Amino acid sequence: MTMGEAGRGILLAVAGFVLLSVGDAIVKTMAGEWPGTAIAALRYGFGTLGLVVAVALVHGRAGFVCPRPLVQAGRGIAVAVATIGFFLSVHRMPLADATAITFTSPMLTVILSTLFLKERPPTAAIGAIALAFVGVLVILQPEVTRLGAAALWPCCSAAGMATLMILNRRAAGSAPALVLQLLVAGAATPVLLGFAALGAASGADAFAMPVPRLDVVLRCAVVAVTATTAHMLIFMATERASAAIVAPTTYVQLLVALSIGAVAFGDLPTLATLGGAALIVTAGLWLWSARRSVPGNRVRPEEADAV
Repeated sequence: MTMGEAGRGILLAVAGFVLLSVGDAIVKTMAGEWPGTAIAALRYGFGTLGLVVAVALVHGRAGFVCPRPLVQAGRGIAVAVATIGFFLSVHRMPLADATAITFTSPMLTVILSTLFLKERPPTAAIGAIALAFVGVLVILQPEVTRLGAAALWPCCSAAGMATLMILNRRAAGSAPALVLQLLVAGAATPVLLGFAALGAASGADAFAMPVPRLDVVLRCAVVAVTATTAHMLIFMATERASAAIVAPTTYVQLLVALSIGAVAFGDLPTLATLGGAALIVTAGLWLWSARRSVPGNRVRPEEADAV
Protein backbone atom coordinates (compact mmCIF):
# COMPACT_ATOMS: atom_id res chain seq x y z
CA MET A 1 0.00 0.00 0.00
CA THR A 2 1.51 3.31 -1.06
CA MET A 3 1.21 6.55 0.89
CA GLY A 4 -0.96 7.84 -1.95
CA GLU A 5 -3.42 4.98 -1.54
CA ALA A 6 -3.51 5.48 2.22
CA GLY A 7 -4.12 9.20 1.75
CA ARG A 8 -6.98 8.57 -0.66
CA GLY A 9 -8.43 6.06 1.77
CA ILE A 10 -8.35 8.59 4.59
CA LEU A 11 -9.98 11.25 2.40
CA LEU A 12 -12.76 8.84 1.40
CA ALA A 13 -13.36 7.94 5.04
CA VAL A 14 -13.45 11.60 6.10
CA ALA A 15 -15.96 12.33 3.32
CA GLY A 16 -18.09 9.42 4.51
CA PHE A 17 -18.14 10.53 8.13
CA VAL A 18 -18.90 14.12 7.14
CA LEU A 19 -21.88 12.87 5.11
CA LEU A 20 -23.15 10.91 8.11
CA SER A 21 -23.17 14.07 10.23
CA VAL A 22 -24.90 16.00 7.44
CA GLY A 23 -27.62 13.34 7.38
CA ASP A 24 -27.96 13.50 11.17
CA ALA A 25 -28.39 17.27 10.94
CA ILE A 26 -31.15 16.85 8.35
CA VAL A 27 -32.93 14.46 10.71
CA LYS A 28 -32.72 17.10 13.44
CA THR A 29 -34.42 19.66 11.17
CA MET A 30 -37.51 17.44 11.18
CA ALA A 31 -37.95 17.59 14.97
CA GLY A 32 -41.58 18.36 15.72
CA GLU A 33 -42.63 17.84 12.10
CA TRP A 34 -42.80 14.03 12.12
CA PRO A 35 -41.92 11.45 14.81
CA GLY A 36 -38.43 9.95 14.86
CA THR A 37 -39.85 6.43 14.54
CA ALA A 38 -41.64 7.31 11.30
CA ILE A 39 -38.60 9.16 9.92
CA ALA A 40 -36.43 6.11 10.63
CA ALA A 41 -38.88 3.77 8.90
CA LEU A 42 -39.18 5.96 5.79
CA ARG A 43 -35.41 6.54 5.65
CA TYR A 44 -34.73 2.78 5.69
CA GLY A 45 -37.55 2.14 3.24
CA PHE A 46 -35.89 4.45 0.73
CA GLY A 47 -32.49 2.95 1.53
CA THR A 48 -33.73 -0.60 0.95
CA LEU A 49 -35.23 0.30 -2.43
CA GLY A 50 -31.98 1.93 -3.53
CA LEU A 51 -29.92 -1.06 -2.38
CA VAL A 52 -32.22 -3.48 -4.22
CA VAL A 53 -31.45 -1.61 -7.44
CA ALA A 54 -27.72 -1.49 -6.66
CA VAL A 55 -27.51 -5.21 -5.88
CA ALA A 56 -29.45 -6.07 -9.05
CA LEU A 57 -27.06 -3.99 -11.16
CA VAL A 58 -23.88 -5.31 -9.52
CA HIS A 59 -24.70 -8.93 -8.71
CA GLY A 60 -27.87 -9.76 -10.64
CA ARG A 61 -30.07 -12.55 -9.31
CA ALA A 62 -27.13 -14.09 -7.51
CA GLY A 63 -27.12 -11.17 -5.11
CA PHE A 64 -30.57 -11.87 -3.72
CA VAL A 65 -29.62 -14.45 -1.13
CA CYS A 66 -30.00 -14.56 2.65
CA PRO A 67 -27.26 -16.60 4.31
CA ARG A 68 -27.63 -17.13 8.07
CA PRO A 69 -31.15 -15.66 8.24
CA LEU A 70 -31.29 -15.49 12.04
CA VAL A 71 -28.09 -13.44 12.09
CA GLN A 72 -29.49 -11.12 9.42
CA ALA A 73 -32.71 -10.69 11.41
CA GLY A 74 -30.66 -9.86 14.50
CA ARG A 75 -28.65 -7.29 12.53
CA GLY A 76 -31.89 -5.69 11.37
CA ILE A 77 -33.31 -5.47 14.89
CA ALA A 78 -30.02 -4.07 16.22
CA VAL A 79 -29.75 -1.33 13.59
CA ALA A 80 -33.44 -0.50 14.05
CA VAL A 81 -32.93 0.05 17.78
CA ALA A 82 -29.77 2.08 17.10
CA THR A 83 -31.51 4.26 14.51
CA ILE A 84 -34.62 4.95 16.56
CA GLY A 85 -32.52 5.71 19.63
CA PHE A 86 -30.38 8.18 17.72
CA PHE A 87 -33.20 9.87 15.78
CA LEU A 88 -35.24 10.37 18.96
CA SER A 89 -32.18 11.70 20.77
CA VAL A 90 -31.32 14.34 18.15
CA HIS A 91 -34.93 15.49 18.27
CA ARG A 92 -34.60 16.18 22.00
CA MET A 93 -30.98 17.14 22.66
CA PRO A 94 -28.03 18.87 20.94
CA LEU A 95 -26.60 16.98 17.97
CA ALA A 96 -23.08 16.96 19.45
CA ASP A 97 -24.26 15.48 22.77
CA ALA A 98 -26.15 12.65 21.08
CA THR A 99 -23.27 11.93 18.68
CA ALA A 100 -20.67 11.90 21.46
CA ILE A 101 -22.62 9.41 23.57
CA THR A 102 -23.12 7.02 20.64
CA PHE A 103 -19.33 6.89 20.27
CA THR A 104 -19.29 4.60 23.31
CA SER A 105 -20.44 1.77 21.03
CA PRO A 106 -16.85 0.45 20.49
CA MET A 107 -16.45 0.09 24.25
CA LEU A 108 -19.80 -1.71 24.49
CA THR A 109 -18.67 -3.93 21.61
CA VAL A 110 -15.64 -5.01 23.65
CA ILE A 111 -17.90 -5.90 26.57
CA LEU A 112 -20.29 -7.89 24.36
CA SER A 113 -17.47 -9.65 22.49
CA THR A 114 -16.02 -10.74 25.84
CA LEU A 115 -19.38 -12.05 27.07
CA PHE A 116 -20.67 -13.71 23.90
CA LEU A 117 -17.71 -14.31 21.59
CA LYS A 118 -15.29 -15.24 24.40
CA GLU A 119 -12.72 -12.86 22.96
CA ARG A 120 -9.94 -11.71 25.24
CA PRO A 121 -9.78 -7.92 25.30
CA PRO A 122 -6.46 -6.14 25.85
CA THR A 123 -5.87 -5.06 29.44
CA ALA A 124 -6.01 -1.41 28.40
CA ALA A 125 -9.63 -1.95 27.27
CA ILE A 126 -10.80 -1.91 30.89
CA GLY A 127 -9.34 1.55 31.42
CA ALA A 128 -10.70 2.78 28.07
CA ILE A 129 -14.20 1.54 28.89
CA ALA A 130 -14.15 3.19 32.31
CA LEU A 131 -12.90 6.47 30.82
CA ALA A 132 -15.60 6.43 28.12
CA PHE A 133 -18.38 5.92 30.62
CA VAL A 134 -17.08 8.75 32.78
CA GLY A 135 -17.36 10.89 29.63
CA VAL A 136 -20.96 9.73 29.13
CA LEU A 137 -21.85 10.61 32.71
CA VAL A 138 -20.30 14.07 32.30
CA ILE A 139 -22.48 14.74 29.23
CA LEU A 140 -25.61 13.07 30.55
CA GLN A 141 -25.72 14.73 33.96
CA PRO A 142 -27.11 18.09 32.76
CA GLU A 143 -29.19 16.42 30.02
CA VAL A 144 -30.89 14.01 32.44
CA THR A 145 -31.70 16.94 34.70
CA ARG A 146 -33.24 18.79 31.74
CA LEU A 147 -34.90 15.94 29.81
CA GLY A 148 -35.31 13.09 32.28
CA ALA A 149 -35.27 9.54 30.91
CA ALA A 150 -35.40 10.83 27.31
CA ALA A 151 -31.71 11.72 27.65
CA LEU A 152 -30.93 7.99 27.65
CA TRP A 153 -31.97 7.53 24.00
CA PRO A 154 -28.38 7.86 22.68
CA CYS A 155 -27.32 5.13 25.13
CA CYS A 156 -29.89 2.85 23.49
CA SER A 157 -28.43 3.82 20.12
CA ALA A 158 -24.90 2.93 21.27
CA ALA A 159 -26.09 -0.43 22.60
CA GLY A 160 -27.82 -1.18 19.29
CA MET A 161 -24.68 -0.31 17.32
CA ALA A 162 -22.52 -2.49 19.58
CA THR A 163 -24.88 -5.42 19.06
CA LEU A 164 -24.78 -4.80 15.31
CA MET A 165 -20.98 -4.96 15.35
CA ILE A 166 -21.05 -8.33 17.12
CA LEU A 167 -23.56 -9.72 14.62
CA ASN A 168 -21.56 -8.23 11.72
CA ARG A 169 -18.69 -10.47 12.80
CA ARG A 170 -21.02 -13.46 12.56
CA ALA A 171 -22.19 -12.37 9.11
CA ALA A 172 -18.77 -11.36 7.73
CA GLY A 173 -17.80 -13.31 4.61
CA SER A 174 -21.21 -14.88 4.13
CA ALA A 175 -22.06 -12.54 1.21
CA PRO A 176 -20.57 -9.55 -0.65
CA ALA A 177 -20.52 -6.25 1.25
CA LEU A 178 -23.29 -4.67 -0.84
CA VAL A 179 -25.53 -7.69 -0.31
CA LEU A 180 -24.92 -7.58 3.45
CA GLN A 181 -25.84 -3.90 3.41
CA LEU A 182 -29.12 -4.73 1.64
CA LEU A 183 -29.85 -7.54 4.09
CA VAL A 184 -29.46 -5.33 7.16
CA ALA A 185 -31.57 -2.54 5.63
CA GLY A 186 -34.21 -5.00 4.46
CA ALA A 187 -34.40 -6.62 7.89
CA ALA A 188 -34.51 -3.28 9.70
CA THR A 189 -37.33 -1.76 7.62
CA PRO A 190 -40.23 -3.96 8.84
CA VAL A 191 -39.00 -3.63 12.43
CA LEU A 192 -38.96 0.15 12.09
CA LEU A 193 -42.41 0.14 10.48
CA GLY A 194 -43.63 -1.90 13.46
CA PHE A 195 -42.17 0.60 15.93
CA ALA A 196 -43.73 3.49 14.02
CA ALA A 197 -47.14 1.77 13.98
CA LEU A 198 -46.97 0.98 17.71
CA GLY A 199 -46.03 4.57 18.45
CA ALA A 200 -48.96 5.89 16.42
CA ALA A 201 -51.33 3.42 18.09
CA SER A 202 -50.19 4.53 21.53
CA GLY A 203 -51.99 7.85 21.10
CA ALA A 204 -48.97 9.80 22.35
CA ASP A 205 -48.65 13.15 20.59
CA ALA A 206 -44.90 12.66 20.11
CA PHE A 207 -45.53 9.57 17.95
CA ALA A 208 -48.60 10.71 16.01
CA MET A 209 -48.17 10.13 12.27
CA PRO A 210 -50.09 12.63 10.16
CA VAL A 211 -49.59 12.49 6.41
CA PRO A 212 -46.12 14.01 5.97
CA ARG A 213 -45.51 17.09 3.87
CA LEU A 214 -43.59 16.58 0.64
CA ASP A 215 -40.50 18.31 2.03
CA VAL A 216 -40.38 15.84 4.95
CA VAL A 217 -40.51 12.91 2.53
CA LEU A 218 -37.77 14.47 0.41
CA ARG A 219 -35.57 15.05 3.45
CA CYS A 220 -35.98 11.40 4.46
CA ALA A 221 -34.91 10.41 0.94
CA VAL A 222 -31.86 12.68 1.17
CA VAL A 223 -30.89 11.10 4.50
CA ALA A 224 -31.18 7.66 2.92
CA VAL A 225 -28.91 8.70 0.04
CA THR A 226 -26.33 10.41 2.26
CA ALA A 227 -26.17 7.50 4.70
CA THR A 228 -25.88 4.82 2.00
CA THR A 229 -23.27 6.86 0.14
CA ALA A 230 -21.36 7.46 3.38
CA HIS A 231 -21.16 3.76 4.23
CA MET A 232 -20.01 2.93 0.72
CA LEU A 233 -17.29 5.62 0.92
CA ILE A 234 -16.11 4.22 4.25
CA PHE A 235 -16.01 0.71 2.81
CA MET A 236 -14.08 1.98 -0.23
CA ALA A 237 -11.67 3.65 2.19
CA THR A 238 -10.91 0.31 3.84
CA GLU A 239 -10.11 -1.11 0.40
CA ARG A 240 -7.40 1.54 -0.10
CA ALA A 241 -6.07 1.78 3.45
CA SER A 242 -6.26 -0.68 6.31
CA ALA A 243 -9.25 -0.42 8.60
CA ALA A 244 -6.83 0.31 11.45
CA ILE A 245 -5.72 3.48 9.63
CA VAL A 246 -9.25 4.47 8.66
CA ALA A 247 -10.88 3.86 12.06
CA PRO A 248 -9.67 6.98 13.93
CA THR A 249 -11.10 9.25 11.22
CA THR A 250 -14.56 8.42 12.62
CA TYR A 251 -14.02 11.21 15.15
CA VAL A 252 -14.34 13.70 12.29
CA GLN A 253 -18.07 12.97 12.63
CA LEU A 254 -18.06 14.36 16.16
CA LEU A 255 -16.20 17.52 15.11
CA VAL A 256 -18.67 18.08 12.26
CA ALA A 257 -21.60 17.48 14.61
CA LEU A 258 -20.21 20.08 17.01
CA SER A 259 -19.82 22.59 14.15
CA ILE A 260 -23.22 21.97 12.56
CA GLY A 261 -24.94 22.08 15.94
CA ALA A 262 -23.40 25.45 16.73
CA VAL A 263 -23.90 27.05 13.32
CA ALA A 264 -27.23 25.61 12.17
CA PHE A 265 -29.07 25.10 15.46
CA GLY A 266 -27.38 27.53 17.84
CA ASP A 267 -26.37 24.65 20.15
CA LEU A 268 -23.09 26.01 21.42
CA PRO A 269 -21.24 23.17 23.18
CA THR A 270 -21.15 23.40 26.95
CA LEU A 271 -18.09 22.61 29.04
CA ALA A 272 -19.79 19.33 29.97
CA THR A 273 -20.21 18.41 26.29
CA LEU A 274 -16.63 19.31 25.38
CA GLY A 275 -15.16 17.60 28.43
CA GLY A 276 -17.24 14.46 28.07
CA ALA A 277 -16.59 14.25 24.33
CA ALA A 278 -12.84 14.63 24.93
CA LEU A 279 -12.91 11.74 27.41
CA ILE A 280 -14.88 9.53 24.99
CA VAL A 281 -12.56 10.31 22.06
CA THR A 282 -9.50 9.64 24.23
CA ALA A 283 -11.00 6.33 25.33
CA GLY A 284 -11.78 5.36 21.75
CA LEU A 285 -8.27 6.12 20.52
CA TRP A 286 -6.80 4.29 23.53
CA LEU A 287 -8.95 1.25 22.75
CA TRP A 288 -8.07 1.41 19.04
CA SER A 289 -4.34 1.53 19.87
CA ALA A 290 -4.65 -1.34 22.35
CA ARG A 291 -6.58 -3.56 19.91
CA ARG A 292 -3.98 -3.00 17.19
CA SER A 293 -1.30 -4.32 19.53
CA VAL A 294 -3.05 -7.65 20.13
CA PRO A 295 -2.27 -10.31 17.44
CA GLY A 296 -5.38 -11.51 15.63
CA ASN A 297 -7.43 -8.68 17.05
CA ARG A 298 -7.10 -6.07 14.31
CA VAL A 299 -9.91 -3.71 13.46
CA ARG A 300 -12.09 -5.34 10.82
CA PRO A 301 -13.31 -3.44 7.74
CA GLU A 302 -16.95 -3.88 8.72
CA GLU A 303 -16.20 -2.13 12.02
CA ALA A 304 -14.40 0.87 10.54
CA ASP A 305 -17.41 3.15 10.80
CA ALA A 306 -17.99 2.36 14.46
CA VAL A 307 -14.55 2.60 16.06
